[in-house]
Amino acid sequence: MKYIVTLFLALIYTVSSAQTTDNRFELTVAQDGSGDFKTIQEAINKVRDHAEKRVVITIKPGVYNEKVVIPAFKRNITLKGSDREKTIISYNDYSGKPFRGIDVTGDTKFSTYTSYTLLAQGNDCSVENLTIENAAGKVGQAVAFHTEGDRVSVKNCSILGNQDTLYLAKGGTRNYFENCYINGTTDFIFGAATAYFYNCTIESLSNSYVTAASTTQEDKYGFVFVDCKLTAKDNTVDKVFLGRPWRPYAKTVFINAELGSHIVPEGWNPWKGDKNFPEKEKTVYYAELGSKGEGAKDLSKRASWSYQLKKSDLKKYSLGKVLNGWNPKL
Repeated sequence: MKYIVTLFLALIYTVSSAQTTDNRFELTVAQDGSGDFKTIQEAINKVRDHAEKRVVITIKPGVYNEKVVIPAFKRNITLKGSDREKTIISYNDYSGKPFRGIDVTGDTKFSTYTSYTLLAQGNDCSVENLTIENAAGKVGQAVAFHTEGDRVSVKNCSILGNQDTLYLAKGGTRNYFENCYINGTTDFIFGAATAYFYNCTIESLSNSYVTAASTTQEDKYGFVFVDCKLTAKDNTVDKVFLGRPWRPYAKTVFINAELGSHIVPEGWNPWKGDKNFPEKEKTVYYAELGSKGEGAKDLSKRASWSYQLKKSDLKKYSLGKVLNGWNPKL
């Protein structure tokens, strides 16, 4: 009798635990009901808190109109789209839009920091083979992808928006982007994190600024772009700066970048008129090595406070050094 009871309890446990990730490492999201869940957030919520082993959430094609959060207590999660062009996470919040109620700070409107479509706060999370977009349009700050976790890896993804598309928010954290397409208008790659971009296409949709780093004084690296291509939407986009500093110790480096004719000869902008942080050009670190293309025809015209690196400097910008020992390719 005791054996039967034990067996019965074990059976109940197995059935119930099958609804969680206690004994599963793969979940599927499909809008047509053919997967484990119909929404991405439902799948994330079922991942065990502080998971020691990775859970891969495969997302079948579809436009998922969701505001998705990977909380800080959820780690080792991979969101993996079935098709980069057809698997889309889309939302349309923006700074100034009336909030649905009141946010945790008591604000009645969305801000840049709450406008995200996807927020990744957990460590060791990754996103692959899908599109993340903020579909609000040209309405001001509207973030598509907001990262706060450490060791966040993004591969083969499209990140779409206008102003403030990609917010790499937190100093001391590391991000890696490979084979991604990122577009936007103003400051569309911004924030305090360290981020390494490899073989990415960065498209400007209007005359403005590509990056706005706010690197902390303590962090050795900010944004590093390696073998990336900077393009413009069309011929009307013809005056774009590589970056301007959001904070005094902004760091941004381009290595072997192909720069379109839309990149202005001076390259960098000091963000004059910032009363809180004047004369940022005295403390920022903006540099290039091996830039090519129409936007790099006369590097002698670059801003006098920026740098042209030597080949011997290349070793300082290896993947391992920039990301402080983390290898996202493993």
